[in-house]
Amino acid sequence: MGSILTQEERQTERREVGLIHVPVKAGASVVAGFIAVVDATGYAVTATAATGITYLGRYEDSVDNTDGGNGDVYVLVRTHDAFLFANSATDPVTQASFGKPCYIENSETVAETDAGGTLSVAGRVVGVDENGVWIE
Repeated sequence: MGSILTQEERQTERREVGLIHVPVKAGASVVAGFIAVVDATGYAVTATAATGITYLGRYEDSVDNTDGGNGDVYVLVRTHDAFLFANSATDPVTQASFGKPCYIENSETVAETDAGGTLSVAGRVVGVDENGVWIE
């Protein structure tokens, strides 16, 4: 019996991306339930009002790497879902932002604008209600 693969086919490995393990930055501590980001070097850090960070989703674990080096520990991050975060008091996301990007104001709050180029993109707005902003 021959192989199930031909020269035109290949067995490509697959990884589930709904939950990913992300290496944590040296000196960083991250907390479950908060906005998950990596900095420009690709390590998980606490989300802050800054440029150069990339939104991933929500931290599923709390991890303390304050005494470790880059990547000494990993944190579990949930991706590919919509998460409810607080709406900014000073730059609130409105219904007019539905389907558009919003911006990271802090580790649990998103804003409608990038505050003059000082905030990083959080994700796409998929809901706004009295409890906050749903982003994916």
